[in-house]
Amino acid sequence: QVQLVESGGGLVQAGGSLRLSCAASGRFTGSSAMGWFRQAPGNEREFVATITWTGAYPYYADSVKGRFTISRDYAKNTVYLQMNSLKPEDTAVYYCALAPSNWNLAASRTYDYWGQGTQVTVSS
Repeated sequence: QVQLVESGGGLVQAGGSLRLSCAASGRFTGSSAMGWFRQAPGNEREFVATITWTGAYPYYADSVKGRFTISRDYAKNTVYLQMNSLKPEDTAVYYCALAPSNWNLAASRTYDYWGQGTQVTVSS
């Protein structure tokens, strides 16, 4: 069983920064990948960023490219999402998720395990 626990959300003004963390525990393999998704009220869950568990091949949604950075600390089993130049449209609940492989990582259906989510609110 895998558990994912997010932290780091909060309220920030537009242009500010936040760093989200996702601590993973349980059994998973080196072929796994971690992703961040977000869901705003009334919207579908959307892909934000992904990285393989070995730290290779970070990939971002166009809406966050150049502003967000995904990374992982292998020793701590933790994945981070550094969010800079935040905009009001970034407001959402952010979820981390674990996929069993490195394929089709922009699709939420690829992921088997999900965290509980952390709220990010960006004020204008």
